[in-house]
Amino acid sequence: MQHREKLDILSVTTTVGSLDAARTLAREILAQRLGACVQIDAGVTSLYFWQGQQQEEPEVRLVIKSLPGCEAALQSLFAQHHPYQVPQFLAQTLRASAAYAGWVRSETVVPATAAGPGP
Repeated sequence: MQHREKLDILSVTTTVGSLDAARTLAREILAQRLGACVQIDAGVTSLYFWQGQQQEEPEVRLVIKSLPGCEAALQSLFAQHHPYQVPQFLAQTLRASAAYAGWVRSETVVPATAAGPGP
């Protein structure tokens, strides 16, 4: 029987203002091996309040498939590379199929500070 934790992946959702910004952020995430896949959804419209004013802006959504141990490193990456002053960072742990979870584990590197004690 498979350990349930081995089936857990982290899904992080964020938005940016353009397709170019989405690709730049996605490439940085992949270059640092903090995610196995970044899906980019163009054509999102966001309505929100910012500094007391209602806004309506086109955005591009990114969904990052990662591992729970990468959450803090992804937040740090957002602090350095995300174009927004207050980026959306919505993280949830999901249960994946064994094959998909294995692929995410094989393509993602959990930073040593988050990996915990060695074997």
